[in-house]
Amino acid sequence: MALTEQADERGIVLTTDTPQQAHEAQAVVIPEAPEQEPHSRSVWRYARASRAHAVIDAADYFELMREAMMRARQRIFLIGWDFDTRILVGGGRRWWNLPLKQVSPARLGPFVVWLANRRKQLDIRVLKWNFGAFKAVFRGVMMLDLLRWWRHPRIVFKLDSAHPLGCSHHQKIAVIDDRFAVCGGIDMASDRWDTREHLDDDPRRKRPGSSKHFGPWHDCTMLLEGEAARVLGEFGRKRWEQAGGKPFEACRPQQTSPWPARIEAEFRDVEIGIARTRSHFREEREVREIEALFEEQIARAKHFIYLENQYFSSRRVAEAIAARMAEPDPPEVVLINPQSSDGWLEQAAMDGARIRLVQSIAQVDHRQRFSVWHPLTAGGRPIYVHSKLTIVDDEILRIGSANLNNRSMGLDSECDVFIDCARPGNGHCKAAIKRLRISLLAEHCGIHDEQVATLLEQHGSMAAMIAAAPQGGKRLTAFVPHELTEAEQALADNEVLDPERPEEMLSFYRKGLFRSRFLRRPVH
Repeated sequence: MALTEQADERGIVLTTDTPQQAHEAQAVVIPEAPEQEPHSRSVWRYARASRAHAVIDAADYFELMREAMMRARQRIFLIGWDFDTRILVGGGRRWWNLPLKQVSPARLGPFVVWLANRRKQLDIRVLKWNFGAFKAVFRGVMMLDLLRWWRHPRIVFKLDSAHPLGCSHHQKIAVIDDRFAVCGGIDMASDRWDTREHLDDDPRRKRPGSSKHFGPWHDCTMLLEGEAARVLGEFGRKRWEQAGGKPFEACRPQQTSPWPARIEAEFRDVEIGIARTRSHFREEREVREIEALFEEQIARAKHFIYLENQYFSSRRVAEAIAARMAEPDPPEVVLINPQSSDGWLEQAAMDGARIRLVQSIAQVDHRQRFSVWHPLTAGGRPIYVHSKLTIVDDEILRIGSANLNNRSMGLDSECDVFIDCARPGNGHCKAAIKRLRISLLAEHCGIHDEQVATLLEQHGSMAAMIAAAPQGGKRLTAFVPHELTEAEQALADNEVLDPERPEEMLSFYRKGLFRSRFLRRPVH
């Protein structure tokens, strides 16, 4: 029999599968690794996934990760920009029902220790960006959690400092048993949890150890099973070594899968592409696959591009969009952005550049096919968009950690995964990609999927459909640029706080945002 878990209002306890369930779990076949194609400037690797699924918003993601970790047999490997051990990862034991030792804890920190104590063969590794480590000092019980992790013989917590000055480790990846993996934009950190309803005042959006609540938050990630997970495990081990960690072996092949039982995969037997960003550091060369992939996918669009992203300040992405808008019959481009960036530094770096780039694109957008929108709750409260998602013609689905800013194109370590229906064996994915796009528009507009489909058919474009959607509940509102001061224009135009390469961090001279024939400085 194989160990599994059962969830109830108390949490999750270890049980055993029935013979039927164990047989079904073992029926999952690991596909053979495909032969790798010649090196591409935009794609690192292609690998097949027996299952893949997009997860929208962290309420579902945290619970699914808990279930997948409960199914781990050999290794749990977490790679992230930030981790907060105080977050709740689903129902479970809290401090006030401590005697129930057989029930897993609800908080991430104790949950990891509890799991390691009960799975004697389980290897748990966590790789986190080093710059944010000092935050743990101000996170109360997190310091105790990290001490328990550090003392545990089968938990290794490592800080990643292998980056040039000013660059960060920004990937959000999890790999379990080299059979199941996650890649996307959701950090296992505080202020991330939310449901797809994005309620105005959800008491569950509460900061750990505080009575304060945080605002609505929209995010997404991708679950993967099979060969694609093994490749991401290989990638993670390399990242571990680059960060100064000792090499460790891949997991042994196994038939059982940590795939969460409650999830019916949107995609089956699908090829996954993987693209990366990494700045040059020591013997590691610069990698700009993500930037090149954005340029290729924007150029490929025939009908539309749907984007969700935290920022819009990348010169190369804006140039690619402007080139399309200048065509006689350009595709529609809809960008879902937060109303403003999170934090004063990000606002100074990104929001001004967004205004300048949007104004510049408008100068060549003769068909008015490019639009930017902000999601609001039913009460008119801004929903923060942290997701990094791209859909092109319902033929490409891309989810990852990369923002539409210069940092993600050349400074920070990033990882995106994508499904391309034009690739061999992926033609069956188009209907599922379309359903996801319709579902996201429905989520943002506060209406049912069927209403979105009807409005799209009536109005012929996503922008017109959004404008025609009811405005009484959750909704999307159009981005309206405000006037920038001369100082703000100078900061934005010269990419002062969002450079394109590490060597520009301390440079007094930059070519700036406007250096192409498609992207011209806005005329007032």
